[in-house]
Amino acid sequence: MWLILLILLFLSMVFLVAGLQENLEAQIESLLNVEKQMRLAGEVAETRKAVCSILTLCFEARAWKTLNDQIVLLSKRRGQLKQAVTAMVQQAMQYIDQTPDLETRIELIKTLNSVSAGKIYVEIERARLIKSLAKIKEEQGLIDEAAELMQEIAVETFGAMAKTEKIAFILEQVRLCLDRQDYVRAQILSRRISPRVFDISTSKEKKKPKEGDAIVEEAPADIPSLPELKRIYYELMIRYYRHHNDYLEICRCYKAIYDIPSVKEDPEQWIPTLRKISWYLALAPHDPMQSSLLNSTLEDKNLSEVPKFKSLLKQLVTMEVILWTSLWSEFEVEFDNEKNLLGGPLGEKAAEDLKQRVIEHNILVVSKYYSRISLKRLSELLCLSLKDAEKHLSDMVVSNALVAKIDRPMGVVSFQAVKDSNEVLNSWSMNLEKLLDLVEKSCHQIHKETMVHKAALKV
Repeated sequence: MWLILLILLFLSMVFLVAGLQENLEAQIESLLNVEKQMRLAGEVAETRKAVCSILTLCFEARAWKTLNDQIVLLSKRRGQLKQAVTAMVQQAMQYIDQTPDLETRIELIKTLNSVSAGKIYVEIERARLIKSLAKIKEEQGLIDEAAELMQEIAVETFGAMAKTEKIAFILEQVRLCLDRQDYVRAQILSRRISPRVFDISTSKEKKKPKEGDAIVEEAPADIPSLPELKRIYYELMIRYYRHHNDYLEICRCYKAIYDIPSVKEDPEQWIPTLRKISWYLALAPHDPMQSSLLNSTLEDKNLSEVPKFKSLLKQLVTMEVILWTSLWSEFEVEFDNEKNLLGGPLGEKAAEDLKQRVIEHNILVVSKYYSRISLKRLSELLCLSLKDAEKHLSDMVVSNALVAKIDRPMGVVSFQAVKDSNEVLNSWSMNLEKLLDLVEKSCHQIHKETMVHKAALKV
């Protein structure tokens, strides 16, 4: 009995679906005739209305295959109006999030993508579709496919796309390249964004577009604001520079994040950021840019909130020898704590590089105070063996950070630069000129005193 009832119920559902399908096809057919008449007559508004009505019918009937077929059919009709295609794509995009399953969603996105391909008037919609499809691929673990999809679109040429949406799209491209460890392409894509764009004031009123100018669309609600995009950009660049252990560039990125108003107002954000700036300044090789950043950071009043790091930077500025063992015993705990703070650990080689920077600092200090020094005494000041002291000194000479010569048989290091004959003659000439000037001034003063004394005697 129950079996017979189930069979009857199933048959009734089949006939109902068939009836609805026939009714849907009939309604679509009548609307297609209307659309044809309006399209041939050049009625933009009516054509657009007919196209949207067809998509609405398919969506309400949950006929997803029919919806895809109608989108392709309508876009390929002879002399189809641009406005109708744009309205159709925009309306169909609203149905993506309401699809019953992932397969249907992907099929709809691919259909809309194929329809919008090569059409400038729906280039923004195509970019958003590609981004949605790439997100699905990434969630499935297909990072390479997602990155390849995103790289097809060059949003920097889209005049009607909002600036923040362009930046967000390019940052997504960079992030996917970093996730797949394609650092070369990530660098190329990151250069499409000028850091100066983040410094433009958002408080200024938007200028009204002149006649003939492209109308810029509003960015979607899920696109971050410009300061948030600035932070995302520099966080991605930190990931890139960390791969190359470029400590100075990482420091500059953290400096840019530190200057964001929302970060500066929140101590929970700027204190870890300032710690990172101090660490990477200490890790960066000594050069004019590093010295400039070091001095500007020391002038920051907020540095007094992290006194340990203020003392670290002061030691690097002061021309005194730093004892590595005492420095490491003071900062080893702080070094280990960085892994639990903003930005994560400093890197696998960071401890070795910090020791290297301390040694380089000490050699520079010695070169300031000594013109000649024995290699043994230098190794004692550096707390290194003779072999290691000679190696570090040689590396600095090769990198042009220092001028020095080692007399190995004598075991003496000379920090004086060898002058050529022209320089010696020029310096001798200048010294002689200074001497003659001094003699002339002395004679003048003697003659003046003599005349004053004679005048006094006469009186």
